[in-house]
Amino acid sequence: MPKKASSKIGGLVSAVVGALAVAVFVLYQLGVVEPGSESSAAPGTDGTASPDGPAEQALRQLEELRVEAENDPDGYDRALFPHWDSGVQDDCTTRQVVLLRDGENVETDEDCQPVSGSWYSPYDGETLTEAQDIDIDHMVALKEGWRSGAHAWTTEKRGRFANDLDSSQLWAVSASSNRSKGDDDPAHWLPPLESSHCDYVVSWIEVKHVWDLTVDPDEEAALREVLSGC
Repeated sequence: MPKKASSKIGGLVSAVVGALAVAVFVLYQLGVVEPGSESSAAPGTDGTASPDGPAEQALRQLEELRVEAENDPDGYDRALFPHWDSGVQDDCTTRQVVLLRDGENVETDEDCQPVSGSWYSPYDGETLTEAQDIDIDHMVALKEGWRSGAHAWTTEKRGRFANDLDSSQLWAVSASSNRSKGDDDPAHWLPPLESSHCDYVVSWIEVKHVWDLTVDPDEEAALREVLSGC
């Protein structure tokens, strides 16, 4: 009896393997699959790779953020977020590093200060040629960070947040657009250039995710609304 069961199972496995081989050959002939091809992404139910663009990644990060009412305790001061560290790269300050990183044909003096070049401001589409007309915007403003959890940090951690060159926290933009933004979140301010909205909210979510900051309900709703059109 065990031998007969084993024989039947072996025959069934052979039949299944044969059927799969035939199916693969037919798909190959139709050009659906390529020989030796393998999927590196988790397939969907239809066999295609799941999309993983910036908006999808931002949406996943947004799902992981804590949604809480803002907490704005007394005592905020920009000095609690030491910024524009010196000697960051080649004796340049954080601001100068961003100007070099985001500019075109930038030339500097012996103190690393840009003396020529051009900068495209993604918030409003302006191109500027004078470094003094450029602000380095904290994507998540320092006071917004304070309201979202940074009030409980050490000054050292707030300094790392204010000088964060590893995430997309720092943007070279026109001074006028930066000052228009102030410390507002996306529920109250988005860049004048509508085509930059997707990049803006993707960056906003990334920074809050990296630094484990909260979002308030209106802010979350605004972020989702923008992402829905990305």
